[in-house]
Amino acid sequence: MNIGKYRAPDDAAGKRLDAWLTAQLENVSRARVQLLLSEGKVLVDGAPAKASFKLRGGETLEVLGDPEPRPLRAIAECIPLDIVYEDEDLSVINKPAGMMVHAGAGATDDERNRGTLVNALLGHYQQLSSTGGALRPGIVHRLDKQTSGLIIVARNDAAHLKLAEMFSRRQMRKTYLALVHGSLKQDRGTINAAISRDAIRRTRMTTRRDDGARAAVSHYTVLERFDTRFGKFTLVSVRIETGRTHQIRVHLSSIGHPVVGDTLYGAPAHIAVPRPRKKNGPPPETTSLDRNFLHAAELEFGHPRTGKPLLLTAPLPAELQAFIERIRKN
Repeated sequence: MNIGKYRAPDDAAGKRLDAWLTAQLENVSRARVQLLLSEGKVLVDGAPAKASFKLRGGETLEVLGDPEPRPLRAIAECIPLDIVYEDEDLSVINKPAGMMVHAGAGATDDERNRGTLVNALLGHYQQLSSTGGALRPGIVHRLDKQTSGLIIVARNDAAHLKLAEMFSRRQMRKTYLALVHGSLKQDRGTINAAISRDAIRRTRMTTRRDDGARAAVSHYTVLERFDTRFGKFTLVSVRIETGRTHQIRVHLSSIGHPVVGDTLYGAPAHIAVPRPRKKNGPPPETTSLDRNFLHAAELEFGHPRTGKPLLLTAPLPAELQAFIERIRKN
């Protein structure tokens, strides 16, 4: 953490304290800045300030130390689960967007620990595998918070080890549905681009660095093209050979077609109808999606105990289907 004093310039006027401070501190997320503020470790003109404090410009800010978050923990909670398949060895859950898989980042204790898939699993099952540790019981692989769809849960250690081996050997066939901005030139394609963490924005991944990059391969197939009043979009199915962090999102963005709703990788927060705006005329019509249009729709693998082929599917969530219907209306 960049401990020390800072002076807010005049052009900082009107900006939230947490947002402005995040931009000044290197390799520090906004969640960590908010935690720092909640602990009273940021002074504005000598007094502690809230994250929502609006700067006027000219203030003296002092960062007093590092944030000290409470330890992450898994907590059994009574949260409904959409169980697609289950037996004594494993379960397959259709995770909604907005749910973290396990405890993680957040400005408050509740944001970091509550409402996770792990908590829901602990509230539902008496036994889960312990291979992933106390924070990740049963978790063999992950889905991003704003990605919905199928995720496999191991209910004992033997199943966990076998499933992990299958992932490592690329014996899991995972297919996603994604709506991207623009019209892809080819009906089919393969993106073979290694992925590493962005050197500047540590919450992002990138295909533009060689340092620490790991091989990543994604195959896409165009399902439908849309030419709408909001612009052009393409619905694709994506099969991934590897499971790197943010892989599909990074790969599609790297070829100029970010996933709708994915503002971290270049998608607009608000999609406007492209038309000339007349002076003093009404603002253009806009639409938006408060999650990523990315859904883990299909899993195909052999059962870890019996070898029996399993093909499991999850339909497109209602909010994604509604978005497609909305842009279809010309």
